[in-house]
Amino acid sequence: MQRQATIERKTKETEIRATIDLDVPVRYDIKTGVGFLDHMLEQLARHSLIDITLAAKGDLHIDYHHTTRMPYRTGPSRGQGAGRQAGHRALCQRAPAHGRVLTRVAVDVSGRPYLVWKVAFSRPKLGEMDTELFHEWFQAFAQNAGITLHIETLYGDNNHHIAETCYKGLARALRQAIAFDPGQAGRVPSTKGTL
Repeated sequence: MQRQATIERKTKETEIRATIDLDVPVRYDIKTGVGFLDHMLEQLARHSLIDITLAAKGDLHIDYHHTTRMPYRTGPSRGQGAGRQAGHRALCQRAPAHGRVLTRVAVDVSGRPYLVWKVAFSRPKLGEMDTELFHEWFQAFAQNAGITLHIETLYGDNNHHIAETCYKGLARALRQAIAFDPGQAGRVPSTKGTL
């Protein structure tokens, strides 16, 4: 089974082309024009072992909102691709730490999109990126991937590391969610028989 997807979208505000591949060695290439977002998506690719190729052009002269906000831009590409290619549905939880920051991420790739976001930043920006846009990105990812996603930073005060642990936690949770479970023998892991 090929677990690869390419998504393209062009609007007056953004233009995007994204490809993800769940089964090739990771060789990500991410260019959004938003340096910190590129860094976070590279973390996502590297730690999930999902190959991501993403080229996005947006109206950055206005602000980073349209490029970063994912429901109709890069988020659907990441989310829809991951949701389409998961191959099965699973529940997993990881607790990534970075320095003095601990974030817990749980993913249920069930087709029921929802985000629980318990993450606080003490600054309005990281570099040139508005920290409120991280919530937007994860919300759109959950919606477009059809996953239930819980993200909670338990403690920490370094804003860069807080953002990084959110992406790394999602990456590790996704890595487990897309792995085939030989114990299921091809069955959907639900007593309903479908998700």
